[in-house]
Amino acid sequence: MDIDQGYRQRPAFTEHLGSHRQYWRDIILGVNDGLVSMFLLVAGVVGGGMATRSVLLIGVAGAIAGAVSMAAGEYMATKSQDEVFQGEIELEREHIRDFKEDELHELRDLLEGIGLDGDLREEVVKHFKGDDEALLKVMTALEFGVLEAERRSALAAAAMSGALFLLGSLPSVIPFAIVENPNRGLFAAAIGAVLGLLIVGAIKTWATRSKPLRAAIENLAIAGVGGALAYWVGVGFDRIVNG
Repeated sequence: MDIDQGYRQRPAFTEHLGSHRQYWRDIILGVNDGLVSMFLLVAGVVGGGMATRSVLLIGVAGAIAGAVSMAAGEYMATKSQDEVFQGEIELEREHIRDFKEDELHELRDLLEGIGLDGDLREEVVKHFKGDDEALLKVMTALEFGVLEAERRSALAAAAMSGALFLLGSLPSVIPFAIVENPNRGLFAAAIGAVLGLLIVGAIKTWATRSKPLRAAIENLAIAGVGGALAYWVGVGFDRIVNG
């Protein structure tokens, strides 16, 4: 077999997700939470015997409240995490300034942990010894697992989570603006939620390069069990209250 033939038989080169991969958590969490939580909400109130218009009102209010809560929570969580990282980085900068030899010794241990040893490790340490900013960057990456390019914007994370929660809530809310019978609305909402979860599962599978069947079963199982539980809790509540 010649070199050209061997090269043609190599598998196709797959690109990484790119500079926005750190936001995939917000993308999947936002839309998935909208799909599941809103379907559980409408299932519960339909089970409780509410009229279609009431279900629609509750659905709209729940979608807006959920989106705002999701965005606010994601903003505070992301901002707090980034502030913790920033504090640790500033402390590391002080350590490099005041205790450089200790930091270089720690760097040796970290490099050994990723398979770099012997003279080559010492050459690397020697290189970083003469450049405090480079030393700070490599220690930040190896010690804290933080790369500047992978840090998340709190505003971007909040916007994605909130907007995608609203998007995920639509399949469970829109049917009650169209049909008059709440049970038919719930049936349509179930179909919409299932389709939405399958799409999310497919996107997640593409991003994580995992098995599509497993992702679909996980999503559908969570929504199915939760929806059934919410519906029968609503039924039970209605029976207790109204006899």
